[in-house]
Amino acid sequence: MTGPAPTWPIPPAPEPRGGVLTDRGAAVLAAATALGAWWHGPVPLGMAVVVVGLALGRRSPRLLVLGGFLLGASLGLRAVDGLDPVAPAAHQGPVTLLADPVETPFGTRVDVRAGERRLELEATGGAAGAVAGALAGERLLVEGRLRPPPPDAPWLVPRHVVGRLSATRAERLDGGSAPWRAANRFRRLLGRGAEALPEPTRSLYGGFVLGDDRGQPPEVVDDFRAAGLTHLLVVSGQNVAFVLVIVSPLTSRLRLGGRWAATVAVIAAFGVLTRFEPSVLRASAMAAVAVTASLAGRPSTTVRTLALAVTALVLVDPLLVRSVAFQLSVAASAGIAVLGPWVVRRMRGPRWWREALGVTVAAQLGVAPVLVPRFGGMPVVSIVANVLAVPVSGLVTTWGLPAGVVAGLGGPGVAAVVHRPTQLLIGWVAGVARVAAGVPLGELGAGGLVLVVVAGSTALALGSRGRAARRARWLAWAVVAAALLAPAASLRSPPQRVPAGPGVVVHRHGGATVVVLAGRTTPRAALEGLREAGVRRVDLLVAPSGPDPALLRALRHRWPVGRVVALDEVAPLAIRVGGLVVTTGPGDRAEVLAAGP
Repeated sequence: MTGPAPTWPIPPAPEPRGGVLTDRGAAVLAAATALGAWWHGPVPLGMAVVVVGLALGRRSPRLLVLGGFLLGASLGLRAVDGLDPVAPAAHQGPVTLLADPVETPFGTRVDVRAGERRLELEATGGAAGAVAGALAGERLLVEGRLRPPPPDAPWLVPRHVVGRLSATRAERLDGGSAPWRAANRFRRLLGRGAEALPEPTRSLYGGFVLGDDRGQPPEVVDDFRAAGLTHLLVVSGQNVAFVLVIVSPLTSRLRLGGRWAATVAVIAAFGVLTRFEPSVLRASAMAAVAVTASLAGRPSTTVRTLALAVTALVLVDPLLVRSVAFQLSVAASAGIAVLGPWVVRRMRGPRWWREALGVTVAAQLGVAPVLVPRFGGMPVVSIVANVLAVPVSGLVTTWGLPAGVVAGLGGPGVAAVVHRPTQLLIGWVAGVARVAAGVPLGELGAGGLVLVVVAGSTALALGSRGRAARRARWLAWAVVAAALLAPAASLRSPPQRVPAGPGVVVHRHGGATVVVLAGRTTPRAALEGLREAGVRRVDLLVAPSGPDPALLRALRHRWPVGRVVALDEVAPLAIRVGGLVVTTGPGDRAEVLAAGP
């Protein structure tokens, strides 16, 4: 009889030398790299590379953070030094479009590459027609005049633009490289299929699916802005995720190596299709990092994936740190990754509700430090609007993209059928935006936002054990409610006269509202100014001349508009509206006074 086989002790796995880059360390590395790129100080590239090499060799996270900062600063300085403005000169030669042309009141505008330089091309007259018919990646033969960019134009920096090219003549040269030709054929296929959709659904479809926000009416854009849903009008990170879900039945059948190659190819193709918007770059980099980590047998957390993706992108293009769109995309992702799980765990209710609300709250808190200083506030209604609209907007991509292919291939009859669900989905999201935009809750400023965050975090952290804890929790929620309602309360008692954007003045007294167009304005500026002024209706609209039809349509989209008076079309008169008296004089003069008893 033999005894049991002897068991030999298995030696423990050797400990890795040096430290390990934790999730927190990866986040610090990304922040240090971005800070270095923003600073762009005089750091020798060789020294930065040596520090990074030593950090990798010694497996030192602290040294790696230092190396990331130095490398970001060195590469950032090189990128900024490459922005030397062009000298005024004549130009004749080929250019490659880097984006899709946008029509403006002054012509057609698009970023182009001429040789090694990036320029902002402006075309008017006959040249504008040739430019407007082209798409990104295509090449044009252009004649015109070069001039340096404006002295203070920070929006041109992340685009690497070093000059402006005023085109006097333009003609098509060719369709560009093969990837861009394929992407443009696909976009035109989706465009043919979308012709079955009515406006503005058609232009919104282009934004939801392809990130093409051209042609969207200003009143609809303002609806989304007022509802805090602007991120849905362009391609965002969630579109990349939905596309990967669409192709997953095919990629999941492949082996690991083939799955990795197919996934990366899909990510790259979608990037070309959507013009590598900053949010798509961020999401694409995250997806590439995640699939690579999975292939290597080392799945990565969301925080680490985001941090490594941001680090890589900033090192490739240090000027990305100056892009507001990139900042918002990273901030939203960081909020979801860091705050989302904690908020979901602390909330009560069904899981689907906690996840929907928790992710929305986390994303809004993430973008707040970027959004509020730049744009002045965050719509109070945005959390509810996002909960109602975001899940449906995801269905627009998952259904609308394959349906668009079928519609484009099948013709108008097929397109009308397969795009019916697309129309209903987009109609829901647009309806949420319009209703939310009309709710007079105002916007949270920096102080109110801090109060909401502190009180809300306290309420979630306290729990409900003990009478004292419950009382403190209810008190914290009361503070949150008061802070959220404060902007709406301030809009209930507005001043009698208030400027509402460039060229727009609002007069209110005795329950009446008079809007005077005192200068040139745009529908977008007027809508935003009147909304921020808390306007609920327009009893009388006074304009120096007949108001712009687009402006009048935009105002009537949002509010009831009563009488419209064009000063150059009427004789001097006095009009009483509620508690206000409007007197018109010769020319384009108008005076608004409070009426007597």
